[in-house]
Order: sequence, then C-alpha cells, then structure tokens
Amino acid sequence: MKRAIVVGSGAGGATVAKELQGKFAVTVLEAGQAFQPFSWELSTLERLKENGLLFDARAIRLLFPTMRIRKTPDMLLVNGKGLGGTTTICTGNALRMDQELQRLGFNLDAEFAEIYQEIPISTVHQKRWHKPTRHLFEICQELALEPQPTPKMGDYKECISCGRCVLGCPQGAKWDSRRFLQAALDRGAQLATGCQVERVIIEAGKATGVVARQGLRRRFFPADLVILAAGGLGTPVILQNSGIPCEPRLFVDPVLTVAAYWPNALQCKEIAMPFVVQREHFMISPYFDYLSFCFNRTWRHPAKDMLGMMIKLADANVGSISRRTVEKRLTLADRQWLHTGVELCKEIFHRLGVKERDIVLGTINAGHPGGMLPLTAAERHSLHSARLPANLYVADATLLPRSLGNPPILTIIALAKRVSRVCTKVWA
Repeated sequence: MKRAIVVGSGAGGATVAKELQGKFAVTVLEAGQAFQPFSWELSTLERLKENGLLFDARAIRLLFPTMRIRKTPDMLLVNGKGLGGTTTICTGNALRMDQELQRLGFNLDAEFAEIYQEIPISTVHQKRWHKPTRHLFEICQELALEPQPTPKMGDYKECISCGRCVLGCPQGAKWDSRRFLQAALDRGAQLATGCQVERVIIEAGKATGVVARQGLRRRFFPADLVILAAGGLGTPVILQNSGIPCEPRLFVDPVLTVAAYWPNALQCKEIAMPFVVQREHFMISPYFDYLSFCFNRTWRHPAKDMLGMMIKLADANVGSISRRTVEKRLTLADRQWLHTGVELCKEIFHRLGVKERDIVLGTINAGHPGGMLPLTAAERHSLHSARLPANLYVADATLLPRSLGNPPILTIIALAKRVSRVCTKVWA
C-alpha cells in the first residue's frame, strides 16, 4: 500500500486522514501534543487580572499550551497547536461559506451532504439562551438584520452552558476534528505528535517525503503522497521552506468585540456565537471575548456583567508569513468596515438600553488565517496548483481564494474531502 503523509490534525488534516486511510497507509504528523481543555476557573483569571498579572496575551501559552498568539502592530493572531488544531478552541459553528468557490466553478454539494451525515449539526442550543441574548436577537429582528440561530457541530443536548467553547469543551458536546482523527487511527493510521514539519523533500519534481523536527532530532518521513494541512499560518511556511513560493494574500478574519456593561448578563456562562447577522464584508454575533477580558485594561467590569457583540471582518487579502515574521496590517477599507460594524453594534446596544459611556471596544484578534495558495477556476477539478509537485497537495484554508469573514471549518472539511477524492483517484 502506498504511503501518505498528512501534516496537521485540524479540520483539513483529520478529514484527509480519515478519508485516505485504507486506500493509503496514512501517517499524521502533528506539531503539538494531545489537547487538554483549559482548566482554570474564570474567577481565578479575574483575580490574576485584578492583581496586574495578566499583561501580555502572548504568555497565554504558559497557561494554555494549545493556544498560540502572535502580535502584530494591528492585532493578535491566534491559532491552535495540538491534536485537533484550532477546532478544539473554536466555537463549533457549522456555516457553509463556499460562495466564492462556487463562483470559480467548484461544486462541493456532495461533500457538504456527507458532512451533514457524519457530523451532528443543530440549533438546539437556542433553548438555552439567556435573556439578554434573546433580547439582542429580537432587536436584530426589529432592525431587519435577519439574525439566524447559528448551526453548531456536536451534541448540544450535553451542553452545560459553561461558556468555555473557546477553551476546549469540557463536556465533549462540541465537535472537533479529533473525532475524525480517531476514526483514522481506528482504521490503522499512524500518528506522531510533537513533530514539527519543516519542509517537503522534492527530487526530480516529485515529493519524496518530509523533514520534521521531533524533540532534539530531525527525521525524514518517506511518502508517496504528501498532504499539507498545517493551517493558514503553518502550511505557507512549509511550502516556502521547500522552495515553493506562496502569494502575499494572507487574510485572517479579524475580530473586534464591542462590549457593554450589563449587570448579570452572564454571557460568560453561555454558548458562544449563538446567532449570526450577515452584513457586507462582516458578520456580527454575541460573544464573550476572553482575550479582551483578560488583557484589555478598558474591560474593567466583572465577567458576569459584560455583554459582547463580535464583529468578524472579511479583511483584505494582503499579508504574508515567513519562517521568522508575519506581516499583516489592517487596510483603510478594513478599518472603515470595522467602524461600520462598531456603529451597528452600538445601535443594537442602545436599543437594548445600554448607555454610550458603558460601551468599550475589545482587542482586535484573528484566528482564521488563509489564502496564500488560493484556488483558481483552472484548478476546480484538480484542486492542485501547478507550482506544486504532482504528488503534493494542500488541504486547509491556504486554498481559500479570499477571506470569508465567517467561521471556515465546515468549508475546509468539504475542501479536504474533495482533495482526498482527487488523491484517491490519481494516486491510490
């Protein structure tokens, strides 16, 4: 049986591993370790904050090794490192966002249909919404914003409304890609953790395997097929280290949370992003922003009294990452769209009864990087860039043509399924 190396175990990597195992002998290489939910209570974080001990968000990895944060002049860039990738610290949203791919001629209907069969998706969490969330939803309806309950991946009958979706669901209610990874392992796939892939070895125009750093040594993993799914920040670095240029089109979906003082809101004890409102270039959703609460000094009120609305921006495809640096700034247009979002959130809060003086802005952070090897219409059948060796594929957000300004996981899974089909047809 031919050998396939899958780099990464997030939405794309775990999907590819599940789809290919049995057709190939799959080995998954994951840079991080086994995932553990963040165990500290919010009250402990509040005490640390009150004592001035939370001062740099980049130090979060000391408390929560899965969460990695890079700081740029305009924002914090967040990603997950460990089994499950960023899916373990996301909010479990199941939004189909392949409109741009459809425009380019991609038809992923079959893949999405499979996903809906394999992953439980529902809006049953709506029964658990707190009163302020229900009021926000009603106000959005009154403003003709067409709010929609967010479809969530997982079994939310098990949800205990702990508000810790982005810290790792302690109940296992939220779906993450470790379930697909486990399915691959159950079928015989191999897994290596703590294995940081540095580059792909290319000989005579063919990928022969990858070189990875594991502990203090470097190791070569031979392969007949290589699929990179190390994420929108990880995959471009591996490609560039391998002599394959990427495009300076990095997007990140910046998030800015507008928060209000609202006594006993208890949003910190509620499912994150319970409903969404779609607008041009951004979406908004109720959200308790842990990063802003912990590290932004303007967020002075107790967690239980903070009520937030997230603006998630479809940012300009301008930026890059290399082995040493990441370049990502907000453009003038990005800032203008964020301002539009802020004004909309303020209007919603004012209608709720919040006073202007009780509204604060959060720290801009972003966790949906991608776009540095974007698919084109010419690749709608192959899902393969001509700049790659024939047996090297990408299966993560690096392929997305532009920022979604929305949760990308469902769309990444669909793309990874299609990549797997192509690999099976061409290489199995």
